Amino acid sequence: MPLIKRIVASPAFLSAAGTVAAWYLRLVWHSSRQIIEPANIYDIVQMPAIIAMWHGQHFLAPFIKKKEAKHRAKVLISRHRDGELNARAAEKLGIGTIRGSGSHAGEFHRKGGAAAFAPMLTALEEGYNMALTADVPKISRVAGMGIVKLAQHSGKPIYPVAMASSRRIELKNWDKTAINLPFGRIAMVAGDPIYVARDADAAALAAARRQIEQALNTVTARAYAIVDGSGTP
Repeated sequence: MPLIKRIVASPAFLSAAGTVAAWYLRLVWHSSRQIIEPANIYDIVQMPAIIAMWHGQHFLAPFIKKKEAKHRAKVLISRHRDGELNARAAEKLGIGTIRGSGSHAGEFHRKGGAAAFAPMLTALEEGYNMALTADVPKISRVAGMGIVKLAQHSGKPIYPVAMASSRRIELKNWDKTAINLPFGRIAMVAGDPIYVARDADAAALAAARRQIEQALNTVTARAYAIVDGSGTP
């Protein structure tokens, strides 16, 4: 392995990079005007809950969590090298991590999705909120069945959530990753809870998957409308 790759992959480098990333995200969050919709979401949310987001909008997700004990949370992060940096930053921001990711094809076990399912169920049973992206690499904005199954087996509600910033850089990659910039507006928009019955059959599970997908598209459009000036406030 080349020297540069060895350095980048080293625990010391990843720890330092995670610290820098966490401090940068704190700067973005605290220097921006925050708009939360609905404004009373923290009063009405039924916890513990499953927080669903789209890939590419996840960098500010740790700030969904409040400091109260009932807001403790864990997040599902891939085992990929890029995921390692995200995991270090999330942990610096007080979010527990579970490693693994889903797949639309036959790679679910290789990517750790099956191994991560039981820890996610345990986290919800222990009172942790569980955050994860609904779409799986590398098919953007198409919800997978993993999050549906998690809701079915846990009995916990799924809340579709989108976070957008008025100042951002959008990468031209598969999930159109948004690099949030400081000194702007940040909108966090949450949808209504979605429940999946424990005895749901294949048709009901497919309908729930489509409902999650539609709800995430709705809150995403609303969040960007707010920060880009085409919505209120």
